[in-house]
Amino acid sequence: MTDVTAASPVVSIADRFGALPPMLVADRVDRLRAALADAQLDALLLTAASNIRYLTGFTGSAGVVVVTSDDMVLVTDGRYTEQAADQLSVSNAPSRLEITSTAQREVVASTVSGAKRIGLEADHITWSAQRLYADDWLSGHDIVATTGLVETLRRSKDDAELARMELAAAIADAALAERRSSLLDGLTESEFALALDSEMRRLGASGTSFETIVASGPNGAMPHARPTDRRLQEGDLVVLDFGCIVDGYCSDMTRTVAIGEVDDTCKRMLEVVTAANEAGVGVVGPGVATSEVDAAARAVIAQAGWAESFTHGTGHGVGLDIHEAPRVAGTSADTLCIGDVVTVEPGVYLPAHGGVRMEDSVVVTPDGCRPLTHTTKSPTP
Repeated sequence: MTDVTAASPVVSIADRFGALPPMLVADRVDRLRAALADAQLDALLLTAASNIRYLTGFTGSAGVVVVTSDDMVLVTDGRYTEQAADQLSVSNAPSRLEITSTAQREVVASTVSGAKRIGLEADHITWSAQRLYADDWLSGHDIVATTGLVETLRRSKDDAELARMELAAAIADAALAERRSSLLDGLTESEFALALDSEMRRLGASGTSFETIVASGPNGAMPHARPTDRRLQEGDLVVLDFGCIVDGYCSDMTRTVAIGEVDDTCKRMLEVVTAANEAGVGVVGPGVATSEVDAAARAVIAQAGWAESFTHGTGHGVGLDIHEAPRVAGTSADTLCIGDVVTVEPGVYLPAHGGVRMEDSVVVTPDGCRPLTHTTKSPTP
């Protein structure tokens, strides 16, 4: 891919990528049904918006999906009559659509009438919702807590998903390239974050993947600092952690830049963390334990004497959600598979000097991995 950091002025990123391939989801429910059979479930009630979108293409903010061995129904209300019908048609999802504001319970109960064991997404419902389903909507059935049934299917991204994620990453690359020089203009953290967010939207993103992090000087020592009114100044390290969304799919990248001349410790932090990032990315591949990726990055930082200053896991999966399976951490039992998209984001955080984090998103390929993020790691604004 062309180095977008050299492109000025920025041209249409979407034009460079061409038309995105259609997102067809028809076969996904069959894979889920196989997982339900393995879990000895007769039905699954889905409430997580990302999982509903993955199975049906529906993007509304209210609705549930019921999956049985021979049926899948999307139940939503009248606000989404046309949207739901259009999106199910475009995605070719094999789903019935039921629009009702007052009889959703009845539709769900009817759909699962022949089921004995019904799964609920334990990671996505509140205690009160669980009680409502158990005592009212699904009374008389065995309710089973499930974890990761759809999320496991979502791990391996198909070509259409990867096209959206690569475009989102390219937009983020280009946005930083366009705004990078303004880091020297004495902006506040909040002002630069707003400029970066606006540029990503201008280039075609529908929104940001998460609240953009711009953390300068001592604020950079807080891994998830929020932008403040602190002005960027000479001698600062500035952590920039950001991403955007294209057709529901997220990008994620971190770069750390230096404003003017920084001290020797800051220079060494930049060198060490960049090397740790490269070490972690270097071991990513199919069949590799995510704990090995974490260990490779962490070893570089430990050798530099900063083991205690790398205070978080090395990465995470990315897709419809900014944080999804697999986890890339020393405590993770996950193993990488072809099609996984994961981040590698080691960091060092020293309150007296600030922080450095370097993060790339990569897709696991048959022979290793391919980066989605391409912005230079040079600390020069």
